[in-house]
Amino acid sequence: MSKVDTLLRGGRIINVQSRSIEQIDVGISDGRIVLDACDAESIVEFDGAFIAPSFIDAHMHVESTMLPPSSFAKLSLPHGTTAAIFDPHEIANVLGIAGIKLIMEDAKQIPFDAFFAASSCVPASPLETSGSTLLADDLEPLFEDERVIALAEMMNFPGVIHDDPEVHKKIQMGLRHGKVDGHCPRLRGKDLLKYISAGISSDHESSTAEEALEKLEAGMQIYIREGSAAKNLEALFPIITPENAHNICFCTDDRHPADLQNEGHIDHIVRKAISLGLDPILAICIATKHVADHYEINHVGSIEDGKFANLIVFDELDAPNPKQTWHHGNLVAENGRVTVDIPSTTDWSISKNSVHLPTTITQDSFAVDIRSQPIRVIGIIPDQLFTEELHLNSTDDDVLKMAVIERHHNTGNIGLGFVKGFQFKGGAIASTVGHDAHNIAVVGDNDADMFLAAQTLQKSGGGQCVISNENVLAVLPLPIAGLMSDAPPEVVIAQQMELLQAVSSLGCPLDDPFMPLSFLPLSVIPKLKLSDLGLIDVDQFAIVPIEICPT
Repeated sequence: MSKVDTLLRGGRIINVQSRSIEQIDVGISDGRIVLDACDAESIVEFDGAFIAPSFIDAHMHVESTMLPPSSFAKLSLPHGTTAAIFDPHEIANVLGIAGIKLIMEDAKQIPFDAFFAASSCVPASPLETSGSTLLADDLEPLFEDERVIALAEMMNFPGVIHDDPEVHKKIQMGLRHGKVDGHCPRLRGKDLLKYISAGISSDHESSTAEEALEKLEAGMQIYIREGSAAKNLEALFPIITPENAHNICFCTDDRHPADLQNEGHIDHIVRKAISLGLDPILAICIATKHVADHYEINHVGSIEDGKFANLIVFDELDAPNPKQTWHHGNLVAENGRVTVDIPSTTDWSISKNSVHLPTTITQDSFAVDIRSQPIRVIGIIPDQLFTEELHLNSTDDDVLKMAVIERHHNTGNIGLGFVKGFQFKGGAIASTVGHDAHNIAVVGDNDADMFLAAQTLQKSGGGQCVISNENVLAVLPLPIAGLMSDAPPEVVIAQQMELLQAVSSLGCPLDDPFMPLSFLPLSVIPKLKLSDLGLIDVDQFAIVPIEICPT
């Protein structure tokens, strides 16, 4: 028996190894767990409260929180997340390796175990113009940092299947250093098996139980995603069993700051899974140990001797709401607030002024010459990244115009198309968050407001805005690469709320229309998308005309 720095006494421990509850006191010495401790410099009594490993997000883009890691931690720690596998490919698409290094540097300063996956697809496909292009040789030096443990989501599944040499070079590099994460929406059958045989071990893009089960049975680790844009937990819930749960993890992928604050992070997914009928201990295992096991992160994910004391404390097993979060043996959050100072000394200057409109752009640049009807229209599917291809007239109800404007290299590229599902009138909305190339995405019902929306975002250095009758109703500035804010989280959330109230005033019924807007340019998620190069049929992996029968 040994003396430790701190002894957490009288709690009920969630043992994720045996999937059981045990009455064990937890000692902490030099930030690590000691289970045979009997005496301590400091003793904390828990009187029957539950103590579990803190949560790990298996895959997320921290940029999608609109906050750098140092600000994100202020929202995630009170919700019990002390680790995540970050894929910084959003900033990589804008700034390349320099952007990735900015995120990694900022993450060094926080009480949070930030692991990284080297961004594999910058750009996501050749059907868009990004700010940077990263090859295997560009990514290789990143693995010199021990925090880089995987090659990030391999979105270019056609390149895998058709044996693109550069794609396979990246995969082999990833396998030398750790895991290779997948991204293969709707991939089935022989193509799926070839994709997996390349060495790709996970997927977070399943939208039906049948798809997820096929991937699971083929050997993939399935990440059940429940973020702000894509919500797949209910659809995939039937695949979870006690026997296969070790091959299942939870991830958010993309999570907005207000959702982080108000609903939670991984804890929100755990509570929702329990409410759907999942055993609470199994839900906690999926959110902790299973992620650590998959990535072979041996020092977190469970309450065992020698592992870091990354812990959460809560009262209700059926609805775990963390009332304390511990990281490396330090109390870092309590009762919904961080209890430690989280400074940031990161110099973001090279990420500023990243939004450049084409010098030739005018209001007339948004005009579309349609010679025949019907046309191809992007149809939004609520809570999904997938879209439909609709054949409608441009004058039909709720058909709005959309533009994607290249903002990195002054190419002058402007992709034009139409979208259904926003349901607002008398204005325009725009965002420099436009996965994955992050060009300017604009939707509106008149060219004047669309043009002003693009100009507004150039002036603010990036962000999101709402325009009506050539007046700026609201702006959320995101000056860090057009993706993140350097303002405190509470300021960003207030700006986001003002933005959403403004778009709601135009008649939009969506809770957050900027989430689907940000994914409409994503050229690797079926069915119909729009990039700066034009309208994309993702199934064909090709640019297609707006008109179904063009003349």
